[in-house]
Amino acid sequence: MPMSRRSFLAAAAVASTGALALPSGASAAGGPPPFGVTVPWGPFDAAAWSRRVATLGAAPRYALWYASFVEAPDPAKLAAVSAAGVVPVLSWEPWDPARKNQKAFALARFLDGDHDATIRRWGDALARYGGPVHLRFAHEMNAGGYPWAVGVQGNTAAQYVATWRRVHGLLRSRGATRVVRVWSPNVSFPGSAPLASVFPGAEHVDVVGIDGYNWGTVRRDSTWQSPSRVFDATAAELRRIAPGKPLLLAETASTERGGDKARWIAELFRWMAAQRDVRGLIWFDENKETDWRIASSQASLAAFREAVARR
Repeated sequence: MPMSRRSFLAAAAVASTGALALPSGASAAGGPPPFGVTVPWGPFDAAAWSRRVATLGAAPRYALWYASFVEAPDPAKLAAVSAAGVVPVLSWEPWDPARKNQKAFALARFLDGDHDATIRRWGDALARYGGPVHLRFAHEMNAGGYPWAVGVQGNTAAQYVATWRRVHGLLRSRGATRVVRVWSPNVSFPGSAPLASVFPGAEHVDVVGIDGYNWGTVRRDSTWQSPSRVFDATAAELRRIAPGKPLLLAETASTERGGDKARWIAELFRWMAAQRDVRGLIWFDENKETDWRIASSQASLAAFREAVARR
């Protein structure tokens, strides 16, 4: 999510050519699509993951975490996640979160080649890892909350598209051909960058992600929103921009404040089950601006357990 608000193993895995095969949105039994959760750990913590599985009553099939451009690539964590039968979803953030000044990460600097060495180093590491990874580079570019976003530091939509293509081109040139390219905007809102202007093109994107949250009454300018209200308009827009591309709710969650979170969770899974192109969701399982966690209350946890038990 923006600073101000801040994959299961496919039926046929990503081929060595980088081609993508994903199942339909609903499970074979007619239940909701697969789910995932964020994981905060540095090296993959198998014991913590086992506790998470026990708490949820079902095994998540995506694990998402975040890495900045100043962090070294961690193929060992990717391999450990894959070995657990889970698809790693890596949100690769082009910035240094410890810096106050982010001018070095303006998109123009990427196009000037300032970060090519870092990108090649990551490409080499991903190639050595050799397994599939959903790579979510520079997410929420339309929302204005990050130094790579359109309208920040003089960044333009055209620069974003060119940067996306340059980064993924360099990764592939180093042999990282099993990277699933996840383009992941925030849900549209008044004043956000038009999604069509920041879409890198169908040949440069494998999966279209959507980040959307129910903020309830956490902020003075927010109200309780149903899952359909959060996602419908943006999903329809993305289907026009990228017809035929699989959709993934790459970040989602609800607050407890302002409504019934347990009911919201049940509605979310029903909404997903009705969308044939939505391949799954990843829950932002953190206590941050509000308590987004699945287990923020017993009622919330029970609703989630019931929803995933139907899979």
